[in-house]
Amino acid sequence: MEDLTPREIVAELDKYIVGQSAAKRAVAIALRNRYRRRLLPAEMREDVIPKNILMIGPTGVGKTEIARRLAVLARAPFVKVEATKFTEVGYVGRDVDSMVRDLVQVSLRLVEKEKTDEVREQAEKRAVDRIVDVLQPRRAEKPARANSGGPSIIQSDNMMDALNQLFSRSESTSKPAATPTQDDPTDEDEALRKKRHDQEARVRDLLRNQITSGVKDDDTIEIEVEEAAPAPFMQVMTPGQMGENDMQDMLGSLMPKKRKKRTLTIKEAKEHFTNEEARAMIDQDQLTREAITRAEQSGIIFVDEMDKIAGRHGSGGGSGPDVSREGVQRDILPIIEGSTVQTKQGPVKTDFILFIAAGAFHLSKPSDLIPELQGRLPIRVELESLTQEDFQRILVEPRNALVKQYQALLATEGLTVEFTDDAVAELARLAAEVNAQMENIGARRLHTIMERLLDELSFDASELEEKSVTIDAEYVKNKLAGIVKNEDLSRYIL
Repeated sequence: MEDLTPREIVAELDKYIVGQSAAKRAVAIALRNRYRRRLLPAEMREDVIPKNILMIGPTGVGKTEIARRLAVLARAPFVKVEATKFTEVGYVGRDVDSMVRDLVQVSLRLVEKEKTDEVREQAEKRAVDRIVDVLQPRRAEKPARANSGGPSIIQSDNMMDALNQLFSRSESTSKPAATPTQDDPTDEDEALRKKRHDQEARVRDLLRNQITSGVKDDDTIEIEVEEAAPAPFMQVMTPGQMGENDMQDMLGSLMPKKRKKRTLTIKEAKEHFTNEEARAMIDQDQLTREAITRAEQSGIIFVDEMDKIAGRHGSGGGSGPDVSREGVQRDILPIIEGSTVQTKQGPVKTDFILFIAAGAFHLSKPSDLIPELQGRLPIRVELESLTQEDFQRILVEPRNALVKQYQALLATEGLTVEFTDDAVAELARLAAEVNAQMENIGARRLHTIMERLLDELSFDASELEEKSVTIDAEYVKNKLAGIVKNEDLSRYIL
């Protein structure tokens, strides 16, 4: 993030999202301000709070995608929640504090992955050694003792210790001091022990090289894995301090862990042992502290469907499904203003978390939100409805463009699909037409159009003898014209 100016942030977002320049500028400035804030003196830094954003626009125009891509750019913890999932305190349902707990969990996974990547190379070496120990256990041996007239034998450590104790007791009572006997190790026994040790080392080195190079990836091995006993399911309702998942995790951690033998391939065993070793090498307390700090200082919470909890003038209110709408707003307000939320990892301050709220606001207006909440969303950007030209660009320009996705999917069957320019233009025209005739679902309409267009081709792809197909405007019209006219897209609507 330090290397990206607002203009460069917008350029990165342009690789995935078409249009909506005003929204991109707003989030780019918000992201850059986070970097600027870190450079301020400590006494001033605490007074600079994020300027939260309210995105206003219809569904399918890129509100969520902008926020999600922004979090990826900043390597920041990011959660998306729907305001409609929350209920006022006192009602059955999710409390608003759960969005902060979810953010901390995402932050933990993010930091854990970074820490794991740092120690992964060393953890992989340890994992390979553990697999070698299973395939070729180390033999703890001592020099052999010569029997009278018989061949020498190799004794284990335990047996040798027992014999030494027995002989030492008998000798201490019968003789004042031990004297060399024919049972002492000979040079021949020492040479045999060294030879076996060298042979074992060569075998282990060979196994280690084969495992590291992947030659033995498909071989199977039986290992012991640690499995936590499942915690009993309990639904616990508490006043915002701890949620159901937190209680489940706590109960799970108290249950005894069991060792269970499993047969895995060498590749799977190596991954399992690598993860185990990496976790053992990571300081869990430091990981938790860093995760909380990352959530507090860099976290982004995207609250969608804000318009659904806005009060509507003339609705009567006070009963029915609208009863807790304003209550949810009042509960969200202290989270956005800045408060401390208790999580199982510890207290988390929300003062510097960036909140991006969004909603279509078809039936309500941003002014229908309670004034205090409006004041905590000072930056408002309106996202524009997508046009036919936007649809045309969305189909081919972004890195994850739909046309590229379907071409890649069908290529796995050996089928090459080419879209002509007039085909893309026709698809965009049909998407805009259907959005105008039916519910306007924005760019999501392109999913419905593409699925219907390639329905037959996707079904027969593995059996087609002709492995090259060109889709032009005529092909699109033949497949979709009648269906669009009859508005028969109901089973494809997202």
